Amino acid sequence: MPETLKTTDVAASDADLLDQTAIAVRAAGSALRERFGEVIRYRTREELMRALAANDDTALDILRPRLTGLRPDAGWVEDELDGGALPPGEWWVVDPAEGNVNHLHALPEWAVTATLVRENQPVLTVVHLPLTGETYTALTGAGAHLDGRPLHVSRTADLGLSIVATSQARPDEDEKVVRRVGSSITAMLFDALVVRTAVPATLHLLNVAAGRIDAFWQFAGARADLLPGALLVTEAGGQISDAEGRPWTPRSESFLAAAPGVHAEAVATLSR
Repeated sequence: MPETLKTTDVAASDADLLDQTAIAVRAAGSALRERFGEVIRYRTREELMRALAANDDTALDILRPRLTGLRPDAGWVEDELDGGALPPGEWWVVDPAEGNVNHLHALPEWAVTATLVRENQPVLTVVHLPLTGETYTALTGAGAHLDGRPLHVSRTADLGLSIVATSQARPDEDEKVVRRVGSSITAMLFDALVVRTAVPATLHLLNVAAGRIDAFWQFAGARADLLPGALLVTEAGGQISDAEGRPWTPRSESFLAAAPGVHAEAVATLSR
Protein backbone atom coordinates (compact mmCIF):
# COMPACT_ATOMS: atom_id res chain seq x y z
CA MET A 1 0.00 0.00 0.00
CA PRO A 2 1.52 3.37 -0.94
CA GLU A 3 2.30 5.87 1.78
CA THR A 4 -0.19 8.69 2.16
CA LEU A 5 0.16 11.82 4.24
CA LYS A 6 -2.72 12.76 6.48
CA THR A 7 -3.03 16.12 8.18
CA THR A 8 -3.28 15.81 11.95
CA ASP A 9 -4.45 18.39 14.46
CA VAL A 10 -2.35 19.61 17.37
CA ALA A 11 -3.91 17.01 19.66
CA ALA A 12 -2.40 14.13 17.70
CA SER A 13 0.05 11.97 19.60
CA ASP A 14 3.74 12.60 19.11
CA ALA A 15 4.18 9.00 17.96
CA ASP A 16 1.67 9.49 15.16
CA LEU A 17 3.25 12.85 14.37
CA LEU A 18 6.64 11.15 14.05
CA ASP A 19 5.23 8.69 11.52
CA GLN A 20 3.71 11.46 9.45
CA THR A 21 6.90 13.52 9.63
CA ALA A 22 8.86 10.54 8.31
CA ILE A 23 6.55 10.31 5.30
CA ALA A 24 7.15 13.98 4.49
CA VAL A 25 10.92 13.74 4.93
CA ARG A 26 11.14 10.65 2.70
CA ALA A 27 9.14 12.42 0.00
CA ALA A 28 11.58 15.35 0.08
CA GLY A 29 14.50 12.91 -0.04
CA SER A 30 13.09 11.25 -3.14
CA ALA A 31 12.94 14.61 -4.90
CA LEU A 32 16.59 15.32 -4.03
CA ARG A 33 17.66 11.85 -5.12
CA GLU A 34 16.30 12.59 -8.59
CA ARG A 35 18.67 15.57 -8.77
CA PHE A 36 21.71 13.55 -7.65
CA GLY A 37 24.47 12.02 -9.73
CA GLU A 38 26.23 14.70 -11.74
CA VAL A 39 28.88 16.99 -10.26
CA ILE A 40 27.49 20.52 -10.34
CA ARG A 41 30.14 22.90 -11.67
CA TYR A 42 30.45 26.38 -10.23
CA ARG A 43 33.16 29.03 -10.63
CA THR A 44 32.09 31.67 -8.14
CA ARG A 45 30.58 31.76 -4.67
CA GLU A 46 27.42 33.22 -6.18
CA GLU A 47 27.06 30.21 -8.48
CA LEU A 48 27.65 27.89 -5.54
CA MET A 49 24.98 29.61 -3.45
CA ARG A 50 22.46 29.37 -6.30
CA ALA A 51 23.12 25.64 -6.66
CA LEU A 52 22.75 25.09 -2.92
CA ALA A 53 19.51 27.09 -2.87
CA ALA A 54 18.08 25.06 -5.76
CA ASN A 55 18.49 21.86 -3.74
CA ASP A 56 17.06 23.46 -0.62
CA ASP A 57 14.04 24.76 -2.50
CA THR A 58 13.35 21.36 -4.05
CA ALA A 59 13.05 19.78 -0.61
CA LEU A 60 11.33 22.73 1.07
CA ASP A 61 8.59 22.81 -1.54
CA ILE A 62 7.58 19.43 -0.14
CA LEU A 63 8.50 19.82 3.52
CA ARG A 64 7.06 23.23 4.31
CA PRO A 65 3.39 22.61 3.37
CA ARG A 66 3.34 19.08 4.78
CA LEU A 67 4.96 19.86 8.12
CA THR A 68 2.92 23.04 8.46
CA GLY A 69 -0.18 20.93 7.90
CA LEU A 70 0.88 18.62 10.70
CA ARG A 71 1.58 21.43 13.20
CA PRO A 72 -0.07 24.64 11.91
CA ASP A 73 0.91 26.71 14.95
CA ALA A 74 4.57 25.67 15.04
CA GLY A 75 7.23 28.14 13.98
CA TRP A 76 9.59 27.35 11.14
CA VAL A 77 13.41 27.34 11.02
CA GLU A 78 15.15 26.34 7.82
CA ASP A 79 18.49 28.18 7.97
CA GLU A 80 20.90 25.36 8.76
CA LEU A 81 23.53 27.85 9.97
CA ASP A 82 21.34 29.45 12.65
CA GLY A 83 22.26 28.83 16.27
CA GLY A 84 21.14 29.75 19.76
CA ALA A 85 17.90 29.25 21.63
CA LEU A 86 14.48 29.47 20.02
CA PRO A 87 11.54 31.52 21.27
CA PRO A 88 8.94 29.71 23.42
CA GLY A 89 6.55 27.25 21.80
CA GLU A 90 6.94 24.65 19.08
CA TRP A 91 9.29 24.98 16.13
CA TRP A 92 10.15 22.88 13.12
CA VAL A 93 13.93 22.87 12.69
CA VAL A 94 14.60 21.61 9.18
CA ASP A 95 17.71 20.97 7.14
CA PRO A 96 16.31 20.30 3.66
CA ALA A 97 19.67 19.10 2.31
CA GLU A 98 22.06 18.26 5.16
CA GLY A 99 25.42 17.85 3.43
CA ASN A 100 24.26 19.93 0.46
CA VAL A 101 27.80 20.54 -0.81
CA ASN A 102 28.37 16.79 -0.88
CA HIS A 103 25.22 16.40 -2.97
CA LEU A 104 26.54 18.95 -5.48
CA HIS A 105 29.80 17.02 -5.73
CA ALA A 106 28.05 13.67 -6.27
CA LEU A 107 29.26 12.44 -2.88
CA PRO A 108 26.89 10.13 -0.97
CA GLU A 109 27.05 11.77 2.48
CA TRP A 110 23.86 13.84 2.60
CA ALA A 111 20.42 13.60 4.15
CA VAL A 112 17.11 15.35 4.81
CA THR A 113 16.20 16.15 8.42
CA ALA A 114 13.22 17.52 10.33
CA THR A 115 13.03 17.99 14.10
CA LEU A 116 10.15 19.26 16.20
CA VAL A 117 11.40 21.37 19.09
CA ARG A 118 9.08 22.15 22.01
CA GLU A 119 10.18 24.77 24.55
CA ASN A 120 13.76 24.42 23.27
CA GLN A 121 13.79 20.65 23.72
CA PRO A 122 13.81 18.31 20.69
CA VAL A 123 10.70 16.12 20.87
CA LEU A 124 11.00 14.05 17.71
CA THR A 125 13.33 13.85 14.77
CA VAL A 126 13.57 12.16 11.39
CA VAL A 127 16.76 11.81 9.36
CA HIS A 128 16.42 10.17 5.95
CA LEU A 129 19.30 9.01 3.75
CA PRO A 130 17.81 8.89 0.25
CA LEU A 131 20.65 6.96 -1.39
CA THR A 132 20.40 4.03 1.02
CA GLY A 133 16.71 4.39 1.81
CA GLU A 134 17.45 4.40 5.54
CA THR A 135 15.32 6.43 7.93
CA TYR A 136 16.53 7.20 11.46
CA THR A 137 13.93 8.36 13.98
CA ALA A 138 13.84 9.31 17.63
CA LEU A 139 11.01 10.25 19.97
CA THR A 140 11.56 11.53 23.48
CA GLY A 141 11.13 8.67 25.92
CA ALA A 142 10.54 6.08 23.19
CA GLY A 143 14.06 5.41 21.94
CA ALA A 144 15.94 5.81 18.68
CA HIS A 145 15.36 3.57 15.69
CA LEU A 146 16.67 2.75 12.22
CA ASP A 147 13.77 1.65 10.03
CA GLY A 148 11.98 0.48 13.14
CA ARG A 149 14.93 -1.36 14.70
CA PRO A 150 16.18 -0.04 18.07
CA LEU A 151 19.52 1.76 18.13
CA HIS A 152 22.08 1.52 20.95
CA VAL A 153 25.34 3.39 21.43
CA SER A 154 28.54 1.39 21.74
CA ARG A 155 29.72 -0.25 24.95
CA THR A 156 33.32 0.79 24.40
CA ALA A 157 34.95 1.93 27.64
CA ASP A 158 38.42 2.90 26.38
CA LEU A 159 39.01 5.97 24.24
CA GLY A 160 42.18 4.32 22.96
CA LEU A 161 40.00 1.68 21.29
CA SER A 162 37.50 4.17 19.92
CA ILE A 163 36.61 5.62 16.55
CA VAL A 164 35.80 9.30 17.03
CA ALA A 165 34.72 12.01 14.62
CA THR A 166 34.37 15.75 14.17
CA SER A 167 32.95 18.07 11.56
CA GLN A 168 33.45 21.56 10.20
CA ALA A 169 30.75 23.68 11.80
CA ARG A 170 30.29 26.19 8.98
CA PRO A 171 32.17 27.94 6.16
CA ASP A 172 34.11 31.09 7.05
CA GLU A 173 34.33 30.09 10.70
CA ASP A 174 36.03 32.40 13.18
CA GLU A 175 39.79 31.87 13.28
CA LYS A 176 39.74 31.10 17.00
CA VAL A 177 37.24 28.29 16.44
CA VAL A 178 39.21 26.91 13.50
CA ARG A 179 42.37 26.74 15.57
CA ARG A 180 40.50 25.07 18.41
CA VAL A 181 39.20 22.46 15.98
CA GLY A 182 42.75 21.79 14.79
CA SER A 183 44.05 21.44 18.34
CA SER A 184 41.26 19.06 19.28
CA ILE A 185 41.94 16.83 16.28
CA THR A 186 45.61 16.68 17.24
CA ALA A 187 44.70 15.74 20.81
CA MET A 188 42.34 13.01 19.63
CA LEU A 189 44.96 11.65 17.23
CA PHE A 190 47.08 10.92 20.32
CA ASP A 191 44.28 9.48 22.47
CA ALA A 192 41.80 7.73 20.18
CA LEU A 193 42.19 4.80 17.82
CA VAL A 194 40.85 6.48 14.67
CA VAL A 195 39.80 10.08 14.02
CA ARG A 196 37.34 10.85 11.22
CA THR A 197 36.80 14.39 9.91
CA ALA A 198 34.04 15.13 7.42
CA VAL A 199 30.73 16.90 6.93
CA PRO A 200 27.89 16.78 7.72
CA ALA A 201 27.66 16.43 11.50
CA THR A 202 24.34 14.63 11.43
CA LEU A 203 25.76 11.57 9.69
CA HIS A 204 28.45 11.19 12.35
CA LEU A 205 25.80 11.44 15.04
CA LEU A 206 23.73 8.74 13.37
CA ASN A 207 26.77 6.52 13.66
CA VAL A 208 27.20 7.36 17.35
CA ALA A 209 23.56 6.45 17.98
CA ALA A 210 24.02 3.19 16.06
CA GLY A 211 27.19 2.25 17.97
CA ARG A 212 29.45 2.48 14.91
CA ILE A 213 31.35 5.53 16.21
CA ASP A 214 32.11 6.05 19.88
CA ALA A 215 32.19 9.86 20.12
CA PHE A 216 31.58 13.00 18.07
CA TRP A 217 32.51 16.56 18.95
CA GLN A 218 32.16 19.95 17.31
CA PHE A 219 32.96 23.55 18.21
CA ALA A 220 30.34 26.20 17.49
CA GLY A 221 27.66 24.62 15.36
CA ALA A 222 24.06 25.18 14.40
CA ARG A 223 20.71 23.92 15.60
CA ALA A 224 19.93 22.00 12.42
CA ASP A 225 23.33 20.27 12.59
CA LEU A 226 23.07 19.12 16.18
CA LEU A 227 19.47 18.83 17.38
CA PRO A 228 18.55 15.71 15.34
CA GLY A 229 21.69 13.87 16.41
CA ALA A 230 21.42 15.04 20.01
CA LEU A 231 18.00 13.42 20.33
CA LEU A 232 19.05 10.26 18.48
CA VAL A 233 22.14 9.77 20.64
CA THR A 234 20.32 10.48 23.88
CA GLU A 235 17.48 8.10 23.06
CA ALA A 236 20.05 5.45 22.04
CA GLY A 237 21.61 5.61 25.51
CA GLY A 238 24.46 8.04 24.85
CA GLN A 239 25.59 11.15 26.67
CA ILE A 240 25.66 14.68 25.31
CA SER A 241 27.35 17.72 26.82
CA ASP A 242 29.57 20.56 25.77
CA ALA A 243 33.27 19.80 25.31
CA GLU A 244 33.95 20.61 28.97
CA GLY A 245 31.31 18.15 30.18
CA ARG A 246 28.67 20.76 31.06
CA PRO A 247 25.03 20.37 29.97
CA TRP A 248 24.61 21.19 26.29
CA THR A 249 22.05 23.70 25.03
CA PRO A 250 21.71 25.36 21.60
CA ARG A 251 23.58 28.32 23.13
CA SER A 252 26.66 26.22 23.94
CA GLU A 253 29.92 26.95 22.15
CA SER A 254 30.81 23.28 21.78
CA PHE A 255 29.13 19.89 21.56
CA LEU A 256 30.07 16.34 22.52
CA ALA A 257 28.07 13.15 22.01
CA ALA A 258 29.58 9.90 23.20
CA ALA A 259 29.02 6.41 24.48
CA PRO A 260 28.86 6.60 28.29
CA GLY A 261 32.01 4.53 28.65
CA VAL A 262 34.23 7.05 26.86
CA HIS A 263 32.47 10.34 27.57
CA ALA A 264 34.67 11.35 30.50
CA GLU A 265 37.87 10.47 28.62
CA ALA A 266 36.70 12.46 25.59
CA VAL A 267 36.01 15.48 27.81
CA ALA A 268 39.49 15.20 29.31
CA THR A 269 41.10 15.04 25.86
CA LEU A 270 39.14 17.99 24.48
CA SER A 271 39.83 20.08 27.57
CA ARG A 272 43.61 19.87 27.23
